[in-house]
Amino acid sequence: MGADDTDQVSREAVLWAFRCFIGREPVDEQEISLHQQHPSFESLRAAFVGTREFATYLRSHQATNSFKAPLFLLGPPADQALPWRFEPPLLAAPVSQMCTGSQMEEATFIRWCEAMQVVPAAHRKIWEFCFVLATLDSNGMLRSGMRGLGFGVGQEPLPAVLAKLGLFVTATDAPIDIQAPAGWASTGQHSASLEALYRPKILPDEEFSRRVEFRFVDMNAIPEDLQAYDFCWSSCALEHLGSLEHGLRFIEESLRPLRPGGWAVHTTEFNLSSPEATIEAPDLSLYRRKDFESVASRLAAAGHQVQPLNFHPGDLAVDEHIDLPPYALPHLKLMVAEYVTTSFGFAVRKAW
Repeated sequence: MGADDTDQVSREAVLWAFRCFIGREPVDEQEISLHQQHPSFESLRAAFVGTREFATYLRSHQATNSFKAPLFLLGPPADQALPWRFEPPLLAAPVSQMCTGSQMEEATFIRWCEAMQVVPAAHRKIWEFCFVLATLDSNGMLRSGMRGLGFGVGQEPLPAVLAKLGLFVTATDAPIDIQAPAGWASTGQHSASLEALYRPKILPDEEFSRRVEFRFVDMNAIPEDLQAYDFCWSSCALEHLGSLEHGLRFIEESLRPLRPGGWAVHTTEFNLSSPEATIEAPDLSLYRRKDFESVASRLAAAGHQVQPLNFHPGDLAVDEHIDLPPYALPHLKLMVAEYVTTSFGFAVRKAW
């Protein structure tokens, strides 16, 4: 990841430095280009170590060794009509809830890890996949012959798991011209073809191809021809759509391709540090409690059924650990700039 032939560091090195040293994506191409002017990787590293954001990481790590639930998580929603609860969430009976350690001790977590052919581990990305599958399963969406629509699938194992269960899947990812500015194409976090989604350990390629189709879809402009799906999902994709409101609007728009009574299940970033201050950049937004309440109120007012909001952050020792770059296990809560964040799963049923 050193200097390239032009005596400037590569784009990949700059992206790596942003993610590992200050825990965020570059704001725009100009910020990337600025750091590509460093003559060597050592110069790049020295620059990031000297940033205020990296200093914030160090101060945060020195100031506290563990996460403590803030008071703003405890009370009921401002909209008293919204269903809610505050208790350790269960993967076996999922609602709209956070990633927590106790869920990874459940048989449901082990079951879906086995289905995905992944080793169970205290990692929020694995939880996100399990949350999607568990929520769909608990609401009767995983019956053979049903149709699912995946947004921003990257190289997830979910299409293969669903196809093995006898479902038909349309897997989508952002067009190349949208992926490139965000850097996903260079990090292997996107899909450009059906073959990129093959998981022969889960399902033979030939059978996979009979049940799964792939197409490019801009999540900010869902095509009208996507219709009559039983459910849809996305896993940590909507926070990259341009702004907080872009992601919330996507949640609402994702119901449009569903049949009446269909389910939308999405995971994204949850800001555990502040009810107000947050990150909102073209490539990354951290959602606050009030953002989820806002979209839940709009959906409920439109007649949709939002799963109860449960903002319990977990009560095991692993739930108190805050992971810092370079990230390792356990990886349930992590620092992004000055904010502690985790994954949150949001589920809603389309009105009949």
